[in-house]
Amino acid sequence: MTLSTSAIEKKATRLALIYLLISVLCALFGCIYEHFSHGVYSYHMIYAFAYPLVGGTLPALWAVVFGCKRPPAALPRLLYHCGIATFTVGSIITAVLEIYGTSSPLTTCYWAVAMLLTLSSVVLHLSPRRRS
Repeated sequence: MTLSTSAIEKKATRLALIYLLISVLCALFGCIYEHFSHGVYSYHMIYAFAYPLVGGTLPALWAVVFGCKRPPAALPRLLYHCGIATFTVGSIITAVLEIYGTSSPLTTCYWAVAMLLTLSSVVLHLSPRRRS
């Protein structure tokens, strides 16, 4: 299935708006959470909004502004979205534990899985596609 350039731009614009909304919601959640944390804060919570903003909104806007000649297939796109979501959730959970005053070695799993998902998405997208 081949999409026209305007359809690709429309999808990319919608995706940029969705990621922007997620970024705003993460920033709002961080502000509210830290307001009620009795003066304790975490940089992971403060900057949790940056993952969907930099990883989602900016690439989608890049595709709109400069044109996307080869949109990603379904699997790389899904892996990339899961990677960005894992980065965001991992940052928020790490922040919650830091604000609570504890830590867990399991939070490093979030970063490893997020990197694995994102990098595998990029590798799949850049690899040559097979024609059926």
